[in-house]
Amino acid sequence: MEEKLNKYSALKYRMSFTVGGLFYQEAIIAADLYITSKNWAKVREEILKTNLLQVRTSSALERICREVVSRLKLLSPEQLTILQNGLRQEQLQILWIAVCKRYGFIYDFAVEVIREKFLFMDYSLVEEDYTIFFDSKAEWHEELERLKDSTKKKLKQVLFRILREAEITSSMNKILPSILTKRVARALVADKSGIYIVLPVSDTDFKEWIK
Repeated sequence: MEEKLNKYSALKYRMSFTVGGLFYQEAIIAADLYITSKNWAKVREEILKTNLLQVRTSSALERICREVVSRLKLLSPEQLTILQNGLRQEQLQILWIAVCKRYGFIYDFAVEVIREKFLFMDYSLVEEDYTIFFDSKAEWHEELERLKDSTKKKLKQVLFRILREAEITSSMNKILPSILTKRVARALVADKSGIYIVLPVSDTDFKEWIK
């Protein structure tokens, strides 16, 4: 059966998220700079010039800065404002949204694996879930087949790390239901992309939150 595409899927997956995790602190710094300057080029320049992210090497700083900015650029002004001054849980949810917008592979995993398991009240996420998902996507995405085994292992490790840091899963890989504030829910509705489905939430609850 031909694979269905959505707004954040792609004919070719971008698999560059091995750089690190959720980058919570780094993203808050970048969001604050952007809201002040409204210019991503200036944000990048300021971070690289002053090493605001406190990274040991210039090459690592460049990679992390590029990764953080590439994610945040996909957020709406409302979402960026929540990231700048929201509650920690709100910030984590927005950062997860940014990751899913950036990476179609993670978006699809969130919707097709995590959300499906959540809706069927199966809250245990195991490595086999990932392996089955990866293998099924590899049938349609040659770029996955071409990855080295070491890279495949790293991608899985980083994705599970991001899930834990975003509190989508627990330290024991249990799926955690997301509780949204009205502020976050309305910011996601205003997005008009249906992106909220990457969160472990039911449609019924989501409709209540946006009232």
